Amino acid sequence: MKVIRYPRPEDWPAILRRPNSRADDLESAVRAIINDVRREGDAALRAFSLKFDGVVPDPIAATPEEFDSAEKRILPELADAIKIAHSNIAKFHSAQRDPVRVIETAPGVICWRRSVPIERVGLYVPSGTAPLFSTVLMLGVPAVLAGCREIVICTPTTTDGSAADAILYAAKVCGISTVLKIGGAQAIAAMAYGTETVPKVDKIFGPGNSYVTYAKQIVSMDVAIDMPAGPSEVAILADSSCDPIFVAADLLSQAEHGPDSQTILVTDEPSIIDEVISELERQTPTLPRSAIAEAALQNSSAILVQDLDTGLRLLNEYAAEHLILAVRDAEDLADKVSNAGSVFVGNYSCESLGDYASGTNHTLPTAGFTRAFSGVSLDSFVKKITFQKVDETGIRSIGPAVEVMARAEGLEAHRRAVTVRLEAINGV
Repeated sequence: MKVIRYPRPEDWPAILRRPNSRADDLESAVRAIINDVRREGDAALRAFSLKFDGVVPDPIAATPEEFDSAEKRILPELADAIKIAHSNIAKFHSAQRDPVRVIETAPGVICWRRSVPIERVGLYVPSGTAPLFSTVLMLGVPAVLAGCREIVICTPTTTDGSAADAILYAAKVCGISTVLKIGGAQAIAAMAYGTETVPKVDKIFGPGNSYVTYAKQIVSMDVAIDMPAGPSEVAILADSSCDPIFVAADLLSQAEHGPDSQTILVTDEPSIIDEVISELERQTPTLPRSAIAEAALQNSSAILVQDLDTGLRLLNEYAAEHLILAVRDAEDLADKVSNAGSVFVGNYSCESLGDYASGTNHTLPTAGFTRAFSGVSLDSFVKKITFQKVDETGIRSIGPAVEVMARAEGLEAHRRAVTVRLEAINGV
């Protein structure tokens, strides 16, 4: 972890740069995969599964028997934990439903907006170095609550050609019965364009590795995606009230995601940097994924600033996926956060809680896209349709204004659509 002391604001963009993307190297490979899937369908999916995963799923879709077997093998404590997380996520996302509000914008002019579920959605659930069954909950719960008619999950196969037990069980808890045992860029292509087995969807959700991320960007010209995303990241603002043990553990919780993950520590206390680095050196070797975490820490920085206000300005510039406020006045500073995917307020609000069970969604924009994008929510799975109902009084009240505006824009047919109605009302 690099240590940077009192950087000037003009140097912030350089020191906050994310790890270099391999997008240029990936483009030809990912496009070739997508084209093969579009051309050859299921045959391409089987070929890529054999090439990348070393096994061909047969069948591609998980069977009811596989769901039942997975449920029987799940440890009771894990099953209970998944149910607790499901309940909390459902509570938080249920509260996001928008009531229909009918507005009379002018006499006789009634307008309203209604949320309508996206009909067909595809959920990508990573399962390479770790089966991320929590992503099933984060995507599946709001998809079901929104009322999406068709929900499909794509997830890489295990070494024996099945889907991970916890992923199947989490899908069943959500009420989702279609799990397809394919991963990588080929799964994104399959959901975007459809194959003999995989239905074409209207929107694709979910995190993934560089291949998955780049595939989503490519197919976004033909199908909607949830957001731009890349490697996972966390930023922590800490002062003398923090516990360096906690801070190091939180940095490592993101570093273990992948070697291209990034962690940022910002503090106004020089001693905090020394203590956290000491803790990182102590904790990292104890992790099963220590090699991955160590690689990620090479992309990471500890930054010393003059004061916390400067630190927060720097972190608003960084626009982190996850932001932890391990500071004395955490709630006051939280009100000043303008760019972050999800904020964790106070020393006991560790990012892991949001990843699993607090109720907020862990599918968040990365790479600075929190400046313009939100994380997944119930709104992600619906579209907003506006309605208007205008009677004779209404067209009389706003029709003349529309005639003037249409004439000014040179759109005669627009003007005439109003004029003929006004003439009919007036008996002209």
